[in-house]
Amino acid sequence: MNVVPSHPPVSDIAAAIAEPARTRMLYCLMDGHARTSTELAVVAEVSPSTASVHLARLLEQQLVQVTTQGRYRYYRLENASVAAALEALTVLAGKARGEFVPNTPPRLRAARTCYDHMAGAVAVSLHRRFLEEAWLVEDPDQDGDYELTRKGAGVFTAAGMDLDTARSQRRRFACACLDWSERQPHMAGALGAALLKTTLKRKWMVKDLDSRALRLTSLGRRELSQRFGLATAL
Repeated sequence: MNVVPSHPPVSDIAAAIAEPARTRMLYCLMDGHARTSTELAVVAEVSPSTASVHLARLLEQQLVQVTTQGRYRYYRLENASVAAALEALTVLAGKARGEFVPNTPPRLRAARTCYDHMAGAVAVSLHRRFLEEAWLVEDPDQDGDYELTRKGAGVFTAAGMDLDTARSQRRRFACACLDWSERQPHMAGALGAALLKTTLKRKWMVKDLDSRALRLTSLGRRELSQRFGLATAL
């Protein structure tokens, strides 16, 4: 039997994620912000020297990247693929045995960041709306990927989203990401990142200072209803 070795090995990546201190570090970085090793040591509840060892392991497995600025070293997730894997693991860890009943804190369940795109009930509702209106259609050649229709391009451009920049990025343009609190997909990829950037820039959403939570403003509630037909009850 021919077995094609993976690189880096899946077991090594899984082991790097599995250690509790490193797990806390990775999920802290899910909001897309960079943090120093000292800040991550506090999150991981370990000493600074131990945090450095953990971060070296995460760097080795290409789960995080580091940027040096002055005398500080800032760590962030390596890319959106790492964030997607962590989100998927969260879904598996919280998989219900019977009927699904969300136990996520209300603020996080309503809306939050998932690395560089939006997650939570609002994001799931938007994703559903985009498909219902055929602004996005499934890509027949790539499972889980979407193509943007001409009508959708017009709607998103009118909302202020920079589609040219989104298309120019070397990543998936638009794809489904299973939401861990709703157990339904929200939109990820470059288009998902563009959507979050627009909602923040236009003050439709406001980031929480101390968590991944996003707050839908009264302006945002009105704009999402008028532009995308999102239910005002959200």
